[in-house]
Amino acid sequence: MDTLQKNINALYLIKVSKWFTLVMPIIVLFYEDNGLGMQEIFLLKSVYSIVSVALDIPTGYLADAWGRKRCLTAGCVIVFGGFITYSCSEVFWAFLLAEILLGIGQSLISGADSALLYDSMLHYGREDEYLKYEGKVTMVGNFSEAIAGIFGGLLATISLRLPFYCQAGVAFIGIPAALALREFNAGGRIAHPLQRIAAILRYSLVENRSLRYDILFSGIIGAATLTMAWFVQPVLMAIDLPTGLFGIVWTILNLVVGIAALYSDALSARLGINRTYLWILLFISGGYIAVALNLSYAALGILFLFYIVRGFATPILKGYINKQTFSDMRATVLSLRNFIIRLIFAAIAPFVGWLNDAYSLAFALEITAAIIFLPGVLLLILQWKKPEDNIP
Repeated sequence: MDTLQKNINALYLIKVSKWFTLVMPIIVLFYEDNGLGMQEIFLLKSVYSIVSVALDIPTGYLADAWGRKRCLTAGCVIVFGGFITYSCSEVFWAFLLAEILLGIGQSLISGADSALLYDSMLHYGREDEYLKYEGKVTMVGNFSEAIAGIFGGLLATISLRLPFYCQAGVAFIGIPAALALREFNAGGRIAHPLQRIAAILRYSLVENRSLRYDILFSGIIGAATLTMAWFVQPVLMAIDLPTGLFGIVWTILNLVVGIAALYSDALSARLGINRTYLWILLFISGGYIAVALNLSYAALGILFLFYIVRGFATPILKGYINKQTFSDMRATVLSLRNFIIRLIFAAIAPFVGWLNDAYSLAFALEITAAIIFLPGVLLLILQWKKPEDNIP
């Protein structure tokens, strides 16, 4: 087996350790069983996002300067510690500590994984195949989340805490996988890190207008899909779906994301960048409105379509960003994208959680649709009207 395939396989395992989320299908039930309301739940996720916001860019630069492999290894160790903390916790403040650890760990992983994949493809002269393999890695992650949904639901019938014990074991898998990676861009540029980060941000958000609009648009879409992931369980509860089916629905939704991700390169090639972006925005924002107007079993079909578009969107948006960046800044730029996603989510999550508790789920979904659509369409207009930039 060649080094490229070994790296790809190790990245698959890291993706599994990150996305084989036994706890997700039942986590709202777990929180409520421990006395938390939706506002507190969204607050926990907002804190996670704030930690990610604070660390995404520095850890992205750390991956460029210190090494992707080292950051991935450290991130997997800290994520493991976060789930150990969750397994032993029963109160809000302990959950908060666990979320902080998970935020730190995931910040170290995010950006570094995609950057190492792209660098590996570039080293072997196969960078044109990046989008295909990014789609496969995305597929592995979502298939893992889908399969985990079944097991998580079954484990929860024994105890709502049992999935967290098992989750810690899953998280451990990422540690030896990260250690097995070979790096082709080992870093070593620690001198003047703040100046270098500032230069990368200036290039990404000022000098290269095309990249700027792509990063911001990708951030909005990423925040939209992340927010919907946290609305899924309230929707299932609102339509009175039996608890035993939560894991099955979660499994199906994530399976369709994985399948759609496999065809993301074909969709992008067929539609072109402009129509692809417009299509993604209309389906993502429209999905919120459609679910809000159909809080019945019809919502399941709408969520199915929403998750198909989510599967297309993630590798496509990452791929366009990667094409406009240099190797020595790639992880930082990808982390900037994650920074934007988490910043938007941290800003809107407590607000839409409050709307859900104070008014209704439908109203919260409708307001979220507006929050996504208005800046999203503005960014598309700016992208289409800008002069062409020179990109790598």
